Amino acid sequence: MIKSHYNTHKETIHNLFWRSLQIFGKQGIIFIVFILCAKLLLPYEFGVYNYVLAMLFFLIMFCDFGVSTATSKYVAEYSITDKDKLKAVLFNAGLIIIILTVIITVLTLVFGSTYLGDKYIYVLYSLPLIFLAPMTSLYDGIYRGLKKFKQSAIISILSGIISLGFIYFLINSYGLIGALIAQDLFYLILLIGLATGYRDFNFKLNKRVISEIGSYSFTFGIATLGYYLFSRIDILILGHYGYINEIATYELINKIFMIILIPFTILGQVIAPNFTRLFAKGEVKTLITKYKRYVSLLIWTSLVLIPILLFSIPLIIKIFFSGYYNQIFSAIFCIVLLAYSINFFNAPINSGIIVATGYAKLMTWLNIYLGILNLILSIFLINIVGYVGVMYATLISLIIGTIILQIRYYKKITSNEKKAK
Repeated sequence: MIKSHYNTHKETIHNLFWRSLQIFGKQGIIFIVFILCAKLLLPYEFGVYNYVLAMLFFLIMFCDFGVSTATSKYVAEYSITDKDKLKAVLFNAGLIIIILTVIITVLTLVFGSTYLGDKYIYVLYSLPLIFLAPMTSLYDGIYRGLKKFKQSAIISILSGIISLGFIYFLINSYGLIGALIAQDLFYLILLIGLATGYRDFNFKLNKRVISEIGSYSFTFGIATLGYYLFSRIDILILGHYGYINEIATYELINKIFMIILIPFTILGQVIAPNFTRLFAKGEVKTLITKYKRYVSLLIWTSLVLIPILLFSIPLIIKIFFSGYYNQIFSAIFCIVLLAYSINFFNAPINSGIIVATGYAKLMTWLNIYLGILNLILSIFLINIVGYVGVMYATLISLIIGTIILQIRYYKKITSNEKKAK
């Protein structure tokens, strides 16, 4: 029985294994930097570090704006339908990222000091990330679309091992600035490794590829912006209101949950090409069946994890980060736990099924509306109940968004099934 299931899902299991190694190779280094910062920096400096990174990745979102996700989709599609387009993806998608990066860089240099004040100097140290991070994501999208999970895993692990040599030195010697520079160097090494591993491309301008990737990435980019507004804008709001120490504790909790979320994200990335192929072949009935199975499995998984994490995470914080086991932690932990239990469901379903089958547009305006709602709720509640208001606003927005999106997607695919009949 077990062997039969293994043979049926052999490719997915192998891809899941290598994708897991790849993600942990990359995120593991980022997590090491984070942990060293939590240990070596003062809580206020640690809060500044997280605030600056939140601002940087807000800018990075505009530099990528869904290009890497669209790339993964079209690479999987072109690998079946058009080899010439496949070879044109890297140059043409990279061109989109370079143009966006130049625009965001200029805007940051012109207006950054006005908004960020004394934090602006730290953003400048991290500014290379707004090019390096989207480009590594672009290569990652190509590797995913081609199912080269093993190769990308090896590259990420080797990049991480090489990076370990300077990370501790930089943070220990230069503190907050060293931590930011360490991020730049790690992404640079990773980009070089990924570029070395993929050379099957050309430098020909292909307007059709730019149009297809650009239009779909714009749709997904709008959705990502909306998602950011109801999932990560809270750090920027807390920083704007001066809750720097609260950011430190909040981001420590977030980081632990994000590590736990990684397997769910990996699952979504691994199953995405399979659902893309099912949709491309018109096998809607099989797609719906698999969708229902994943929905059921992930709901039960999330429910089982809640009591486990409710006990284990406070214990981890108390033992390893006792300085952050405080009143702030007690006030926000259960709210964050509920939010991430929903994300355990959302991560694989949204990226692995909804986006992979070409329905990113369903997320677009929904996320924008919910993002605006969350922004308004956060500002309103932070003035009423203090810093916990942004966490409550995020949880409310997340619940509403999840319910509406899944209902809309299910109606769309069942409608397609009826048309196919």
